[in-house]
Amino acid sequence: MSLSLGIVGLPNVGKSTLFNALTNMQVAASAYPFCTIDPNVGIVEVPDERIDRLSEIVNPQRKVAASVEFLDIAGLVKGASKGEGLGNTFLAHIHSVDAIVHVVRHFAHPDVPHTTGIIDPLEDQKTIHLELILSDLDRVSKALEASKDKRKSTSPKEQSLRIDTLTKLQQILEKELLIKSLSLTEEEVASIKDIQLLTAKPFIFVLNVDEEHLHITPEEAKKILHTNEVVLPLCVKLEMEISSLGNDEKKEFLESFGLVEPGLHQLIRCGYETLGLITYFTAGEKEVKAWTISKGTKAPQAAGVIHTDFERGFIRAEVISYADFIKTGSLTKGRELGVVRSEGKEYVMQDGDICLFRFNV
Repeated sequence: MSLSLGIVGLPNVGKSTLFNALTNMQVAASAYPFCTIDPNVGIVEVPDERIDRLSEIVNPQRKVAASVEFLDIAGLVKGASKGEGLGNTFLAHIHSVDAIVHVVRHFAHPDVPHTTGIIDPLEDQKTIHLELILSDLDRVSKALEASKDKRKSTSPKEQSLRIDTLTKLQQILEKELLIKSLSLTEEEVASIKDIQLLTAKPFIFVLNVDEEHLHITPEEAKKILHTNEVVLPLCVKLEMEISSLGNDEKKEFLESFGLVEPGLHQLIRCGYETLGLITYFTAGEKEVKAWTISKGTKAPQAAGVIHTDFERGFIRAEVISYADFIKTGSLTKGRELGVVRSEGKEYVMQDGDICLFRFNV
């Protein structure tokens, strides 16, 4: 599996500049609304020094890092859910993403006008949330009507559950609350999984600050937006400059601003943490590769991420921790020293595990 993040926000808040910085792709980032009509899609490698270190030791023919897909849609405006600024067209592009990155503006610039003329991060956040809520309400209402029409053609129990769940969602959305604020059972979630509702997804806020506010802490940023969600303060303009530099220049540039790493690395990590994702590795002469799985995944299902046959015919997994692999330098040496474990079907994968799966089909 790979992580997919959709970038949303009002026009001129720095969404497309953030996308450019993440992907190093020069897409439209003009200072006027709706310059991004079609979604911009970019695949970004997950920064992880572990895969570089493993590759130095194993010296494989190729190295394959984990990846994140970013989708940048046009800036949304008030009334987007009803089609203003082609809002519904834009929103349709991000229903399938795993989480939403909401860029909120906290900087003033004479050449980049705010659509309302006022820099107010909290009000901007409320505007976008309301449009996502109204978009979901429209989607839920249509699904509810369709479900009632199909009552006779499906299992009464399943259909009753779906109708009850949709009704519950409709009521919460009509109160202008996010679906994620509602506690749903696993059965209820499964009954409406096909609808892919936006306000049910995890949110990561990017507070786009100027250089003067570069060192605002995440806790301070949360207070600005009155939220307990993940908030990452970033100077997106600065991140764009950092992304265009070589490694040596990048290090010096970061140090000059008192930064340890690009904020974009933090954003990708936030995505992993928010969605409860971890990484395991396979390491051989042909390839060293990072694989993304959910926390709590057992060995057979982790093997299935590589190929369904691996899961279907799973026998066991030979597992060594990243730290032990670095010390020993190989699975062979790890076996000799007794730090390679033979794990069965109930083994729960840990972040940084290096695995060799044994299977038979």
